Amino acid sequence: MRLPAIALLVCLLPWTAAAGVKDSRPEGFTLENSASVPASADETWEALVNHVGRWWPADHTWWGESGNLSIEARAGGCFCERDGDRQARHLEVVFVDPGKTLRLAGGLGPLQGMGLDGTLEFRLAAADEGGTRITLWYRVGGYSPDDLSQFAPVVDRVQAQQLDGLVQFLLKRQAGPGATKGD
Repeated sequence: MRLPAIALLVCLLPWTAAAGVKDSRPEGFTLENSASVPASADETWEALVNHVGRWWPADHTWWGESGNLSIEARAGGCFCERDGDRQARHLEVVFVDPGKTLRLAGGLGPLQGMGLDGTLEFRLAAADEGGTRITLWYRVGGYSPDDLSQFAPVVDRVQAQQLDGLVQFLLKRQAGPGATKGD
């Protein structure tokens, strides 16, 4: 897994990242990952909602192709994956404040199949060092015969990887046209 190398690289960059399990109990957990990027809130929003298939990790899709992902940034919209007749609604868009907040509801990945529910938010704000601070917040809960607090660290690592995909996509775009070749 590339996560340790990515974490080291992010620590060396002037753009900071923070992650963590905010709370966890047998019936659910709250996660919060954040990072700053040298992009405006509008540029960050545009990448978040219009290019999810270019930054979301392919190994966190149902059929291994992140290019099949899309986000309809409207209430009732779908964060969906479509591969011909194979389709999945990862989350439903429930709140949109362009350039500031995208809130989605549902259980991601295996949490969906476990019957769990969650609220995921991408929050964008001005970063102290300039650019935009992205906070990826996720709260999950529901009935399970299992202790859900045990899932929190694993889901937190996945959330950090997903946020890092968005950060790396934005950093490449900020580096210039040559850096986005093939994106």
